[in-house]
Amino acid sequence: MPTKTERKAGLQRQIERLQRRIEGLNATSDRLSGFRLLVVVVGVTTLAVLFFIPSLRAVFWLALLLFGGGFIALVVVHRRVLLTIREHTLWQRIKQTHIARMEIDWSNLPRKRIQATAPHDLETDLDLINLHRLLDTTVSRAGAARLRARLLPLSPDIDDIHQRQRRVADLIPQSRFRDKLTLYATAAAEDIREGAEGQTLLTWLQSEQPPTSIRPTLLILSALAVANIVGLGLAAVGLVPEGVPLLTFIAYAAIFIARFQRIQSIFEDSLTIEGALRRLDAVMRFLERDQYATMPVIHELVQPILSQKPSRQLRRATGVISGASLRANPILWLIINALVPWDYYFGLRLDALKEELAAQLPGWLDVWHELEVLSALATFGYLNPSNTFPDITDDQESPIYRAESLGHPLITNEERVTNSFTFSDLGEIVVITGSNMAGKSSFLRTLGINLCLAYSGAPVVADALHTSLFRLYTSIRVTDSLDDGISYFYAEVRRLKGLLQAVEADEAQPVFFLIDEIFRGTNNRERLIGSRSFIRALAGSHSVGLIATHDLELVSLSDENPSIRNAHFREDVQAGRMVFDYILRPGPSPTTNALRIMAMEGLPVEREALPEDIR
Repeated sequence: MPTKTERKAGLQRQIERLQRRIEGLNATSDRLSGFRLLVVVVGVTTLAVLFFIPSLRAVFWLALLLFGGGFIALVVVHRRVLLTIREHTLWQRIKQTHIARMEIDWSNLPRKRIQATAPHDLETDLDLINLHRLLDTTVSRAGAARLRARLLPLSPDIDDIHQRQRRVADLIPQSRFRDKLTLYATAAAEDIREGAEGQTLLTWLQSEQPPTSIRPTLLILSALAVANIVGLGLAAVGLVPEGVPLLTFIAYAAIFIARFQRIQSIFEDSLTIEGALRRLDAVMRFLERDQYATMPVIHELVQPILSQKPSRQLRRATGVISGASLRANPILWLIINALVPWDYYFGLRLDALKEELAAQLPGWLDVWHELEVLSALATFGYLNPSNTFPDITDDQESPIYRAESLGHPLITNEERVTNSFTFSDLGEIVVITGSNMAGKSSFLRTLGINLCLAYSGAPVVADALHTSLFRLYTSIRVTDSLDDGISYFYAEVRRLKGLLQAVEADEAQPVFFLIDEIFRGTNNRERLIGSRSFIRALAGSHSVGLIATHDLELVSLSDENPSIRNAHFREDVQAGRMVFDYILRPGPSPTTNALRIMAMEGLPVEREALPEDIR
């Protein structure tokens, strides 16, 4: 398997090839622009001369045909070149974004669409919003929302996880398929606002149908339109009085206007879905191709699309919507509707179209949005080939959690430090101590964010991970709320009360909790008393968890309860600077660095309280 460096080099070579191709196509486009201008100048000059020479009138028409045909041919070829340039540019952008994801280069990652709902505590505590941005290759807003939900494992299901793992594994080597899924969805309709086509289509399908049919009105109007045209012809040759076609037209106009509100209600939402249908049609045509020989699991997922061939229906639907869009030209709309009941015909077609698509379109959207999520997770695995799929089980056999060389996905390879960690039995608690900046909080997030990845079906940043199913609970970035009048301490108390309630709930899945700096919002004495009582209440419960703290007094709890053990991060001083290795070690922390940092930064500290090496 290629290394991450080799994969990155391959992407860079593709970007360079695409750049050379784009430069060549731009040169071709410039030449075609010149040819078009030349044809116009020469053609207009030649035709002007020929037009005023009566004896060359036949040559004039021949020249008009040649110059006109040549210009149209150049326009067609030029448009194809411009379309190719656009697709190559989008393809290059996709590859460039892949490199940004590999390097965790936030400045070159797109700012993706996240629903405006308030973030869940897990999203805030574990940086899941940033993880979403790093992973999110989706084009549709619904796909982005589904990925967000997938990364928030509130009630993980073992069968769903295993199915997603198989699908993601099927997609990881299919980089061309994944990127083309993104390319076609993007190129088809970049003008759709925030990729909202799925919701636009579903909203249109769910809008209420008018209570009565317009078919009888269409038949009457069609008969009157024929009568109008025939009457005008007969009146022109004097076979009927001139007032006859006027009477039929008045009847036509009266009926047209009387039922116009009915037509208006049909057209209200439909004219907004043309771009959405265009994008969906491009995606469906791509998914309908015979390309799944090496993707048997994905083949099963897209089977409804392969069997129903939705692009046929979507092309017909786009044609109907295009006909209905005549309303965008008021003058032409008025002339045509005065002659024939154009709006009534397309209104009837729209009614039938909505009925036809209502049963199938949600299913097509569901397959596409699921593929977008799976492709995002698979791209993460492809760009990080050292990541591994976790072994996830729903039993509670020992060990219930074991991670080897676990790392944080939002830290680059060059800066990432990995650690191994194990929970052998339910009820275990690990109290992590260590100095400021030593890595306690980052380690808690590393455990939590990799569990979210594991339950989403994605590979994790580890050499190996075996885990049972857990309900994840965190108390890391607790904030106060001035609007609600809630202090930081009270907000933390409510969060920790929620943890106890989750542990005591009658649920099969145990809780996996992560707590950073427990009861930091109160004084030392009360914090120590409260922390001891809380940890004792959790020890031996239907849960496992880690508690990071500066309170070294809490390490003594391991002496009274075998379910509690200690671990720590440490620091060193080199050349007057604090140095951290971010390695988790067993046992309590032997040092703290608060006074050391104060003294090193020049703050007044009692000499007797300082470590000997800096007195």
